Amino acid sequence: MRPHWIALQPEPAAQPELADALRAWAWRALRLTPLVAQVDSVLVLEVSASVRLFGGGAALLQALLQAQYGPLAPDPGAASASVASAPRLAQGRTALVAMARLQLPPLPRLPIDALPVHTLAAAAPHRATLARLGVHDWGTLRALPRGGVARRFGAGLLDALDCAYGQRPERYPWLTLPEVFDEALELAAQVDAAPALLFGARRLLAQLQVWLRVRQRGALALELQWQLDARRSNAAHTDSHHSGDGWGRLQLRTAQASQDMRHWERLLAEQLARVTLPAPVLYLRLRAPATQPLQSESRSLLPDEQRSGDPLHQMLERVAARLGPGSVLRVALQDEHRPESMQHWHPASDQAQRGARRGTPCGSLCGMDAGLYPAWLCASPQPLATGPDGAPRFHGPLALLAGPQRIEAAGWDDDCGVQRDYFIARGAVSGLLWVFRQRLSRSDAGAAQWYLHGLFA
Repeated sequence: MRPHWIALQPEPAAQPELADALRAWAWRALRLTPLVAQVDSVLVLEVSASVRLFGGGAALLQALLQAQYGPLAPDPGAASASVASAPRLAQGRTALVAMARLQLPPLPRLPIDALPVHTLAAAAPHRATLARLGVHDWGTLRALPRGGVARRFGAGLLDALDCAYGQRPERYPWLTLPEVFDEALELAAQVDAAPALLFGARRLLAQLQVWLRVRQRGALALELQWQLDARRSNAAHTDSHHSGDGWGRLQLRTAQASQDMRHWERLLAEQLARVTLPAPVLYLRLRAPATQPLQSESRSLLPDEQRSGDPLHQMLERVAARLGPGSVLRVALQDEHRPESMQHWHPASDQAQRGARRGTPCGSLCGMDAGLYPAWLCASPQPLATGPDGAPRFHGPLALLAGPQRIEAAGWDDDCGVQRDYFIARGAVSGLLWVFRQRLSRSDAGAAQWYLHGLFA
């Protein structure tokens, strides 16, 4: 198959939102062909096997420039990239021809023999001598006697010409997509306030989004690190974010794997607002230690389907980042038949506890109707008054709708042989309640004692 090469170079300052625009385009290109190499500030792609796969060269270029791999694109299904973010492209039968055409202004494609000598990197050191000899293009240089060119300019120039004309194979160190995202960024100026680190972190997040989309994964955890200026750093200063080694760290987690960098940016902003820097910052580093494959989402055929607002877990994570982890709690069911121990409340952002306590208890709830249990339990059972007939009262008489459900345990609240008969009761004012009757404990009048233990939402 005839080789086909594409040379690609991002425009200077065309994508300032990326930490490394050239590397980001290399990651995009790896989705189209595994043969991607970086030569100086240019990417070269060997796409002979990919042209047919994508239905032609035009379709291949369109796939390369699609905005769905662009940084912070609001709509992953956008059709084309913006003109400002599109890189410069050139094509050729060899990589050297493609790179030579990339250096030329946008003119009609020149044949190989007419390409200027200065576009061949191996000939650049000898440009003045070649000009005095009247050699201005590749064809004239190739027509010179090979022995004389080798003696005068070295064998490397002949080897480059042979590669350019396809008479010698081109060998490059092919790039690979990193398994773990770990990128660093040198700041243009020292940063003294932690919230100002968000500007540099935003560029690293944009780079992370490209990596996630190419990998088709979502981030579950991020770690932002910053290096303090050692000349002004107080080594004795340590806190929850600085350990005294000259680096500061901030770790974030989310409940669901996400490629939404706006959500991560909001979480970073909330956390950085509470960080005090003991010294100016020179470098930033962003890692994604935990990622997860994302399932593709089918689009609806109905044009009126609209989604508004943020997911619930994102809202809860932002509140927890602003008010603290203990301000947003999540309930987890426990494998325990005693009502006081069936629920455990822990911070919603506590991934370790959530993973350890995940699941429905198999001993107490699986074999019973979950509707018999209320959503809210009293901190401790509240005694209820009883009527002349011994029936419980709570803002009026209560009617028993379902029950009894007997629960007993030895050593419950330091008592032995506790037995409770639970009922679902309804009052005209109070609504549905969860009450129980203490069978082995009697009041002074000898009647069974009733208690309020839960409320149904």
